[in-house]
Amino acid sequence: MPHDVALTVNETVQTTALKAVMRLPRPVKRALAGRPVIHDGQKLDLDIQLFLRLDRLLPGAETAERPIPSGRRFLREQSRIVGGRQPIGSVRDLEVDGADGPLPARLYVPRAGSDGLLVFFHGGAFIYGDLDSHDAVCRFLAERAGVRVLAVEYRLAPEAPFPAAYDDCAAAYRWVVKSLDSLGAVPDRLAVGGDSAGGACAATTALVAAREGLPLAFQLLVYPLTDQTASSDSHAMFAEEGYYLTDTFMDLGRNSYLSGPEQWTDPRASVLYDDVPRGLAPAYVCTAGFDPLRDEGEAYARKLADAGMTVELQRFPELIHGFFNMVGLDIAARRAVEEIAGKLAAALS
Repeated sequence: MPHDVALTVNETVQTTALKAVMRLPRPVKRALAGRPVIHDGQKLDLDIQLFLRLDRLLPGAETAERPIPSGRRFLREQSRIVGGRQPIGSVRDLEVDGADGPLPARLYVPRAGSDGLLVFFHGGAFIYGDLDSHDAVCRFLAERAGVRVLAVEYRLAPEAPFPAAYDDCAAAYRWVVKSLDSLGAVPDRLAVGGDSAGGACAATTALVAAREGLPLAFQLLVYPLTDQTASSDSHAMFAEEGYYLTDTFMDLGRNSYLSGPEQWTDPRASVLYDDVPRGLAPAYVCTAGFDPLRDEGEAYARKLADAGMTVELQRFPELIHGFFNMVGLDIAARRAVEEIAGKLAAALS
C-alpha cells in the first residue's frame, strides 16, 4: 500500500458514517446502544458498546469465520476504517533480517522527532496483521510519543508455524541493534512493543535481549497474549460474550500457529511460563477490562514485579480488545492510546 493513499470508497463511506454516529448526542447513542453493560464490576464504554452493536449489524462473517486470506484482507480493511489517516513526518519502507530471510519493515519518523526507537510487532493471533493493518497506530505512536517507530512484519501461520514468529522477532531485534545508525537511533533509547500476539512477540524479544546482553530500555505490552492455555477467568468471562475477541478467533490462531497442547506452555509461545532473567528492561503492561486476555496480561505483569523487575500495570476497565487500533475515532479508545504514547515518551525521554 502506498504510504499516503486515500481510503477506498467503501472504507471512506464506513469511516464517515462511523464518525458521524460517534458524534451523536449521548442520549441518542444510549438509545441506539441499549442498556448499560456491566460485567465483572466494570461498565462498558458507551461508544464501544455502540460500536459493537453496529459491528454485529454489518453484513458478512466475522474475521475468523472467513478463509484466512479473506480474513487478513477484512481485518486490514477494518483497521483502516477505525484508524483513519494519521499525520506523520516521514515513512520509509525497508527490510530487516528475519530468521529465514528478509522481512518487510516500515520506519516512521515523527515531525518533531528524536533518536528514540520503538521496534513494533503487530497483533493478529499469529495469522493476521501486517504493516498496513497497524499503520495508523504506528503513525499515532510516533507523533504523540516523539519517537521513531520501526514496524516489523514477521512471518505468519499457517504458512510459517511456531516458532517462526518468535525467531523472526528476535532476529529482527538483533538486526536493529546492529543497524542503529541507518535508523537514526541510539542504543540507550530502544524499546520493543506490540499488541496482543505482537505483545507476546515484544515480551519474548525483551527476554532474548536480556539474556544476550542487547541494549533495551523499555517494553510496551498492550493486552499481550501470554498464556496459550486460555485458562484464565477473564477468558471464561468474555470470550463468548461478543466483545470483539472471540473463542473462534483465538482457537483458529492457536491451532494454526501451534501443533498441539504440547506447545501451549512452551515459553516461546506462552511467555507466562518463562523464567525472568536479570537485566530485563522495565515494562509497561496495559490491559482492557472486557478482554479475554486481560487476566493473563496482568498475571505476567505480576510475575515481573514478583521477580523484582520494574513494571507498571494499567487496566482500561471500560475498553475491549482491539481498542489500540481505534485512533481514528474521537472516543475513549483514542484517549487511552494517547496515554500509552505518553508512557513511551516518558520511558525514552
